[in-house]
Amino acid sequence: MNGRAGSDPKPVIPSLGRYYGLTSDIAYLIVRVTVGLMLLPHGWTKVVTGITGVSGYFARLHLEPAWLFTIVSMFNETIGGVLIAIGLFTRPIAALIVIEFLILLFWVHIPRGYGQSVVGAEFPLMWLLMLIAVMLRGGGPYSLDRKIGREI
Repeated sequence: MNGRAGSDPKPVIPSLGRYYGLTSDIAYLIVRVTVGLMLLPHGWTKVVTGITGVSGYFARLHLEPAWLFTIVSMFNETIGGVLIAIGLFTRPIAALIVIEFLILLFWVHIPRGYGQSVVGAEFPLMWLLMLIAVMLRGGGPYSLDRKIGREI
């Protein structure tokens, strides 16, 4: 390891060194699929609740125009979650969701505090950081982006 970004760490068990590249790609696949699929129930709850119900909630949070934020969050968390899970248009979709979470974090959650007991910044911050990681890495080797040869 010579301090360059992207240099591989020295294997703990040298004889397993050839497997590190594979396991790194599989580890990222697990992260990307988990992030995408765990967004899905949040979006689906909004879809089932409906635009009127969700936009009323967002209006109470002073997220205006509430109807627009509702539609964007429904799309991001359902369609976007599926697209991230399968690794299609991964970076642009992750960027859209990063913007959503930045708004939620600074507008809604940080004013409440940090901890989960006050529905504060802790959980949305974790989501934001995971989505930034997905946005930076893209689909990875096991993605539809890579399969079609167009990682944006």
